Order: sequence, then structure tokens, then C-alpha cells
Amino acid sequence: MHPTLFTFDIFGTVLDWRTGMRDALARAKPDGVDLTDDLFNRIVDTQGALESRAFRPYTEIVAESLIEVVGLDPAAAKAIGDDVGKGALYSDASEGLARLMRVAPCVAMTNSDRAHRPQVEAQLGFALSDWYCAEDTRVYKPAHEFWHHVARKRGLRFDKSWWHVSAYADYDLDVVRSLGLTAVFIKRPHRRPGGADYEFRTLLELADYVGHP
Repeated sequence: MHPTLFTFDIFGTVLDWRTGMRDALARAKPDGVDLTDDLFNRIVDTQGALESRAFRPYTEIVAESLIEVVGLDPAAAKAIGDDVGKGALYSDASEGLARLMRVAPCVAMTNSDRAHRPQVEAQLGFALSDWYCAEDTRVYKPAHEFWHHVARKRGLRFDKSWWHVSAYADYDLDVVRSLGLTAVFIKRPHRRPGGADYEFRTLLELADYVGHP
């Protein structure tokens, strides 16, 4: 079914959060942190565990994960959490999203705080059609309530015309498929594969597929 709405995971799908974290840790800890795949996965999984508890802002969750896993000083960890939306975008993100916005509205669905929106959009160079974050929904993905919140706010039904785009099956695409939406997997360098209706390497490939130059 042709898309009438695109929703996007942001951290890890639009924003290269592993590179951003590596750069932030290098600034915060000049003696060095070797951010291996294993260490980054431990940070991500610690955040997931914290997100499953009573709601707290994402800035606090980032900070606690870095204190627990990396042993970072609390003030430095908080600073990274505050600015986590300033990490570099993937090179295809701005052009890919701009092209997709000419096909259908492009809406963020992100486990983050409202303060991270301007950080990301400043790098894109434009505002997305809408932005829903955990601070709005008071739950974190993969909670189904996140999708129900967006559906209520936009007056949507769950069907295949709603395409959700993510590099993470565990946070996004497993839920998307259970709700009857179209699941689009982007094969980022850091990703968690799973079932999807479509797979692409970049957002530009997705834009090519849906037919917008």
C-alpha cells in the first residue's frame, strides 16, 4: 500500500548515535574510552532496562547508563544526555527525509526529550512534519502505548498505509508488524534486524523506491 504517513525512529536511524556517543565520550574523558560494539550494546541495553521502569526523562537515562556502564563522572554524563541530539546525522538523512516529505508527512517517534528536537532539526536544516517523544507519551518504545498515542493525536488507523522506518526490530519493527503497519528496516552500521516488509540501506533508497526524485 502506498504510504500516507512515514514515522521514524531517530536515534540510530536518522542520527548516528554510536558515532555521536564515541565523540562525546572522547571529549568528556580525554584519557580514552574504547567504545567497542560490545560496550555500546551494553549502554543501549542499560538504557532499555531503565526505560522499562517508571518514567524518567531521557537525559537522565542517558546519564545513568554512562555512569553505570562507563564509569563517567555524573556531571559529564548529564552534559552528554543534555546534548545527545547534537550527534552527527547519517549522511543520507537530510536529503532522504526532504525527499520523503514530498511523498507523505514525516513524523518522528523517538525515545528522547522535547529538548532534543531542535538539536536534530537544526542539523537537518528543516522541521519534520511532527515530533512525538517519550516526554510526550510518558512511555518508551517498544511500549504499544507510544503508537496508540500517535494514532490518537493524528486521528490515524493502524493499517499498511502507515510506514514506520527504523534500524531496530526490538524497539520498533516487532511492534509495528503486530499493529498491522508497514515495517521498513534501514540497515545502519549499528542495527538489530528482525522481520520487515521492506529493507533498504539508506533513506535515499527508500525515497527512490516510493518514487520521488
